[in-house]
Amino acid sequence: MDPDDPTLYAADEQNDVAVDLARYQKLARFVLDDAKVRDDVEMSLIFVDETTIAQYNERFLEQVGPTDVLAFPIDEDARPSGRNPDNGGRGPGALGDTDEAPQMLGDVLVCPAYAQREAAARSVTLDDELSLLVVHGCLHLLGFDHAEPDEREAMQTKERELLGAFSALLGAAQ
Repeated sequence: MDPDDPTLYAADEQNDVAVDLARYQKLARFVLDDAKVRDDVEMSLIFVDETTIAQYNERFLEQVGPTDVLAFPIDEDARPSGRNPDNGGRGPGALGDTDEAPQMLGDVLVCPAYAQREAAARSVTLDDELSLLVVHGCLHLLGFDHAEPDEREAMQTKERELLGAFSALLGAAQ
């Protein structure tokens, strides 16, 4: 994974909590790769302060105050990943072979200061909490939701699967 990946913009726009930006960018790319998202699909992962996330939370979700993560899908009618008709992976005729402009998947905003309090309350590490939030936000961009119990179960199962696989990948690389 190229830390300068132009299709996965990552930025740390807050000063409250130290963030390993390259690690979370790699995690987001891992989620996109797992979903077989085309290489030219663009997304942003931005770490923000509580004031900023509270403003977005109120403006777009009509909720007052800060939150841990917000996801803003851009292309609601995104073209499928992989080859047609089965979307089963790359191959001749893959959608990534076109000369079309990159497609915007969306933006994920994460608030490390809020996450730090949540991590302490749940007795988990800040890294574990931030990792969960990055995966959670990416899954929202990919169409996962948790409004209904069956959706919540599917999303949480996918989160655990991805976090376990990413942790194993990092462990194997050391």
